[in-house]
Amino acid sequence: MITSISNPQIKRVIQLNSKSKARREEHCFVAEGLKLFRETPEILRKNVFVSETFLKDHSLDGILNGISFETVSDAVFARMSDTKTPQGILTVAEMPSYSREQLLGEGSRAPLLMVLEDLQDPGNVGTILRTAEGAGVTGIFMSSRTADVFQPKVIRSTMGSIYRVPFRREENLGEVCDWLKEKQVRIFAAHLRGENTYRGEDYTGGTAFLVGNEGNGLSSMLAGRADVLIRIPMEGRVESLNAAVASALLMYAAHDQR
Repeated sequence: MITSISNPQIKRVIQLNSKSKARREEHCFVAEGLKLFRETPEILRKNVFVSETFLKDHSLDGILNGISFETVSDAVFARMSDTKTPQGILTVAEMPSYSREQLLGEGSRAPLLMVLEDLQDPGNVGTILRTAEGAGVTGIFMSSRTADVFQPKVIRSTMGSIYRVPFRREENLGEVCDWLKEKQVRIFAAHLRGENTYRGEDYTGGTAFLVGNEGNGLSSMLAGRADVLIRIPMEGRVESLNAAVASALLMYAAHDQR
């Protein structure tokens, strides 16, 4: 049993949890909790750590059968954990990676994509990933200034969808939009100046939705790449919706049509 936070393995987990640079250098991240342990594909699973209490409580239920893991004291696990009430199990996983072509999907169904520009709230990014899986989105492009998708709060928000929805970080979303048009994907921008409501368009063909920063919306550069500006109707004095809520409406409008 590991009983010291000075142990190199423990220090590594703490670094992966807290520093994006460490995650980028190792191409690994931390997925905490029992659900994410179960969701992590075996091919991506690098290390598993469990607390002494977790091991005692689950010694007979077979969860850890055939799994290589390290046991740590409860006090050490609390220091490794990013949550206030740790479940007692965490996984160090390799980051999945995808090509642009993979985000277009497979088979005969038309691509359905989200393009996220500079979203800053980790909860929004994680919720969009999770909702994207439910709505049948084939892939998500995000700008390099979007919140780190591998930080702990995002990982928890995805509830495992991080492993099943292809995504890419891109330095130039304008160039991505040009590439999408070459692939016969129509681009719709959620924008306050939209002429038609989001329900007034056809999303049955190749479709990409542009969603901008929570405070500033889409940049004029990216909005200018859209084929159509669409709006979500607002009552009262509300100007816009939370980015994750707006994204959910758009994704499910396409899902309903398909």
